[in-house]
Amino acid sequence: MNEKNVGISEETLVSNTEVVPAKKLPQYIASLSATLGALTVGTILGWTAVAGADGQKLIDLYNINITSTDFSWIGSLTTLGAAGICIPIGILADVIGRKYTMLLMVVPLTLGWLLLIFANSLTMFFIGRLILGFTVGAFCVTIPMYIAEIAEDEIRGRLGSYFQLLLAIGVSFVYILGSFVNMRELSIISAVVPFIFFGTFIFMPETPMYYLKKGNEEGAKKSLTKLRGTQYNVENELRVYRESLEETREKTTSLFVLLKSKAVKKSFVISYGLMIFQQLSGVNVSAFYAGTLLAETGDSMFVSYSISIMGIIQIFAIFISTLVVDHLGRRILLMVSAIFMCLTTLAIGVYFYLTEIGEDVSEIKWLPIISICLFGIMFSIGFGPLPWMMMGEVFAPEVKGIAASGACVLNWLLAFIVTKFFDDLKQAINVGPTYWLFSVICAIGTLFVYIFVPETKGKSLVEIQRELNTS
Repeated sequence: MNEKNVGISEETLVSNTEVVPAKKLPQYIASLSATLGALTVGTILGWTAVAGADGQKLIDLYNINITSTDFSWIGSLTTLGAAGICIPIGILADVIGRKYTMLLMVVPLTLGWLLLIFANSLTMFFIGRLILGFTVGAFCVTIPMYIAEIAEDEIRGRLGSYFQLLLAIGVSFVYILGSFVNMRELSIISAVVPFIFFGTFIFMPETPMYYLKKGNEEGAKKSLTKLRGTQYNVENELRVYRESLEETREKTTSLFVLLKSKAVKKSFVISYGLMIFQQLSGVNVSAFYAGTLLAETGDSMFVSYSISIMGIIQIFAIFISTLVVDHLGRRILLMVSAIFMCLTTLAIGVYFYLTEIGEDVSEIKWLPIISICLFGIMFSIGFGPLPWMMMGEVFAPEVKGIAASGACVLNWLLAFIVTKFFDDLKQAINVGPTYWLFSVICAIGTLFVYIFVPETKGKSLVEIQRELNTS
């Protein structure tokens, strides 16, 4: 009789045990707080686009002689600074943590904006933009890394898309504000944004994966509890993290050996390939030289509104991407994005080729503006956010810091080459053929995604590593 009662009691206990799901809101809050750093990146990248054709607004306001070559350096030094900081910042993120590395960026952000606000020479512009570039590269490494390590598998894609969303909002913020204030006032307002990021993100937790890598079990548990809710049983998730780290450590005794593993080699091909095609698509030409490029269409009134409209449209496109990326998957969005970027850069090339050979293009003056807007939309849906997101997904935890840093170095070096030498290239072969070159690269990028890029939708970071090792 007693045994029967005991059995019923145990059965009732098991049946009444409920698995409490993790809370999503803390993860959204932490991700959005982190991506306020991307908002600052957007203000930096969009700054030159509103400076007028070849920096005319800067010349008028600061009374400094700026040639077209000088202006190309003002735009491109940011990308050079971003490339230079990527590897050191990855190492720093592994030493002091993702959170404190990002918070530390407020110092160079403040210094860089102050140099632009009080600039009285070209040198101050150059140094200020270079320092701001350091923070651009730093955030591009640490924000995707942070989000990938705090998010649940089923919403990791959506949260990862917030990086590009907030970046686009930052760019659009500068585009719109630049229509109402001068460049110095724009710099002052932009300099306030980092402090908003600092005041918000300082209350967010460090990633549990970082704590486990440092052997801090208690810190990892507290972090995950804060991100998932006090009612959620964090032990199972922590066990998966521990197994992932242990599995990586068992396979190698050194970073050099680990870098030769099948999964890591494939991760490098995927991540670095996506970064190459992202930058060689010509996206930063549109970002940095939108004002100069659209001014060549000759319709000044239409152009004055088009830059702001472009920014707003891109925000909407990225928002749509955040809603569908965890449903449609990464591969399909990347392929659709690349196909449309190929077609739009082809159309832009056709327009400028016709103008260069003296054809009447008055009936299709809308073509470059519409094409650039559509390019921005399709870039924002796929090749904008997803290479950064997948960088945080495909690398093993033990190599993520250095590998992600290397990917960012490559990304920003290519951005520097494209933005710095775009003016030289268009003078050598004209604007039309230059955009045809971008079109060919986008076509090759479509094939690259189809052949090499796996689908990571809904998969845990551990599952992704195991598939890369076995496939």
